[in-house]
Amino acid sequence: MNKQEMLRNTFGTEKPIIALLHIDPLPGDPLYDYDRSVDQIVETVRTDAANLIAGGVDAILFSNEFSMPYQNAVSHAVTSSMAYIIGQVRNEITVPFGVHVISDGAATIELAAATGASFVRGIFTGAYVGECGIKETDIAAALRRKKELRLDHLRMFYMVNAEADAYLNDRPLSTIVNSLIFKCKPDGIALSGLHAGEEADDRMLDDLSAAAGGVAVFANTGCTKDNVAEKLQHCDGAFVGTGFKVDGKFENHTDPERIRAFMDIVKAARR
Repeated sequence: MNKQEMLRNTFGTEKPIIALLHIDPLPGDPLYDYDRSVDQIVETVRTDAANLIAGGVDAILFSNEFSMPYQNAVSHAVTSSMAYIIGQVRNEITVPFGVHVISDGAATIELAAATGASFVRGIFTGAYVGECGIKETDIAAALRRKKELRLDHLRMFYMVNAEADAYLNDRPLSTIVNSLIFKCKPDGIALSGLHAGEEADDRMLDDLSAAAGGVAVFANTGCTKDNVAEKLQHCDGAFVGTGFKVDGKFENHTDPERIRAFMDIVKAARR
């Protein structure tokens, strides 16, 4: 199956826009508000999901974006809470959905199995260093667990850089992508900017697309209504979070008008 067929089969379109639904801090997270119940978080997620679907996004990715600082191996409270929350709204999601447990590839695979997600995104390969120390991944274990759980249908999108963290590898990113594709067989590659909301570099998207051959390349951060039409000329789709939020600020929740305006531009660009 070529990448165009994969994208159409998974998302119903080429050049898909995958909306990030950032779940509020969860029990055990440093930022969790113990005066607020998990069921109240469910209602916020329900509102965000409804706004994103009404605005015309092609898919939704549930992520624990506010579980900062991120754990290499998350607590059971985080994955259990995410499974509960997604389960409460799952029947209302009328577009494909995926999951991402940030910095924990194994938990991401497990959560996909529990919720029936059709795709995942995450840092599944490489080693990184940043404010939280050194992060090592284990793609061999993640792919074996995917096989054990019979998730052959599950599409995997690999983030090839960790936003603010430094990759502990001095090879060019295009060389890393070429090797990653040969060894690990991703369905897609996602390139980030320096941090959430910072756009992925167009030239690097072109370089990675050349290195990736027939594997889809996504802009992972920084797409806005002002740059998305141009950005989609350099890649096969985009993950969008901050650009759909009130005032375009990471800490806020979804803005229906911003979503509609963004997707109107995308639909025009895809014609």
